[in-house]
Amino acid sequence: MFTPSRIAVLVCFVALLGIPFVFRPAEPPPPADALRLIIITPHNEQIRYEFARAFDRWHYENYGDRVNVIYSVPGGTSEIRRMLFAQFTAATEAGYAPGGDADLVFGGGSYEHTQLKRGVRVSVGGEEIDVPITTPVKFSDRWLDEMYGENVIGDTRLYDPEKYWFGTALSGFGIVYNRDSLAQLGLAEPMYWEDLCDPKLRGWVALVNPGQSGSITTAFDTILQRRGWEQGWRILRRAAANARYFSASALKPPTDVSQGQAAMGVCIDFFGRYQAQAIVAAGRGDRVGYVDPPGATTIDPDPISMLHNAPNPELAKRFIEFCLTEDAQALWQFRADDDAPDGFGPERFELRRLPILRSMYATHFDRMIDQVNAFELAAPLDDPHPDFRAFVATMFAALAMDTHQDLVRAWEAIVTHPQYPKTGGIITAADIDDPELRRMLEQFDALPEIPGPDGAMYSMADLDDLRLVRAGWLRGEWSNAGLWHREAAPADEMRRRFGRFFRSQYQQIAQAAGR
Repeated sequence: MFTPSRIAVLVCFVALLGIPFVFRPAEPPPPADALRLIIITPHNEQIRYEFARAFDRWHYENYGDRVNVIYSVPGGTSEIRRMLFAQFTAATEAGYAPGGDADLVFGGGSYEHTQLKRGVRVSVGGEEIDVPITTPVKFSDRWLDEMYGENVIGDTRLYDPEKYWFGTALSGFGIVYNRDSLAQLGLAEPMYWEDLCDPKLRGWVALVNPGQSGSITTAFDTILQRRGWEQGWRILRRAAANARYFSASALKPPTDVSQGQAAMGVCIDFFGRYQAQAIVAAGRGDRVGYVDPPGATTIDPDPISMLHNAPNPELAKRFIEFCLTEDAQALWQFRADDDAPDGFGPERFELRRLPILRSMYATHFDRMIDQVNAFELAAPLDDPHPDFRAFVATMFAALAMDTHQDLVRAWEAIVTHPQYPKTGGIITAADIDDPELRRMLEQFDALPEIPGPDGAMYSMADLDDLRLVRAGWLRGEWSNAGLWHREAAPADEMRRRFGRFFRSQYQQIAQAAGR
């Protein structure tokens, strides 16, 4: 049904799509006969500039036409996904053909692009209709084999086997840090995720809301997968207790760390490396560093997808093809002052991202700024759990963001307890003899239960229960069990329930310590 709320969604989408066009930096006007390619992207200005410039040149050399690449930058990849879901749903319910506003989604992680591939299910006239958001692109298998080789890095695909999305670069996740700030705090440079948890970092950690950033969701999921569900949440909870904020932008922590407003932050690898490089280039020393926790990170492709009903599908296909040329791959890692005769490399900005083509490491490794071979760094997970990621945004919001003041008070009570060990690492109840402190840590690290049908209760600490809760609550299999109001989103109700549990636990800890 075409309701006022759906009209509002469409109006907001059109307005949001148009905002980046209005406020784009001034550029020389394109020729009157230039083609137009419209790309929705979370990428920063530097990537947008280099790829637009290089594609325009490449397309003119190969096809004889200039191209004006027009970017829309509505937010992070998670926000882009939600925006597209809302727009395609509203258009379908209104009886319009969805899509037609943009050609490509460029950037983000493989998870988000897989969600776009699945599209949305819309109820029209009592019938459930599956509406695609992206569309497969007909590259030959032989060509893809020539470009990518084996379609795997670690235990992750480089491109979608059904050709809905194609990786263009590789991303790792780690810690950006300020050496000067750490020296003032008496801390060494970090190597592991656990280093975010040192009590000396209280108020000095910069974190991002995973509900607004697909890359940070992947980073947090990586911690849970590599360290285990319960230990992973111990790390995330302590890091959150040390946090000074939870930004909506994944760009903020590296910036604030570089300015000394935070000592450490979780970020995607190229944000950290780029910020470190920018500080050196500005003549302000090497105070900013970045580390991929050894053996504890994930390498994920950064894909591109063609949108359903793209206005210019042939041009969009050519842009994808361009992204897999040596010319484009060199933009990610070569220096801007590389004066080699082949002309490869960026014009103005060194992007510090890892190429996705194996051939770049085989033939151009010596020209890469970061001497890191992503295919050697990647390692498959021993026992990947498919349900972890689905809970990251909801659980983190409940245990950290919605309850942050109480979390900080509880953490302060624990780490200032006379019996709290002065040694580093994660301290748990099992490490403590003092009964009061042991009880405080048990309460601090506890995970909640949640109801199921017929009065059953399910523990969020039990991996078998986790699978059932995901299916029942997040996939709606228990939608008729009366567990949440029919007008409420189950994830929102879950977040509220979890928040009440965590707040109660934190407040009990603070009260026991007389705070």
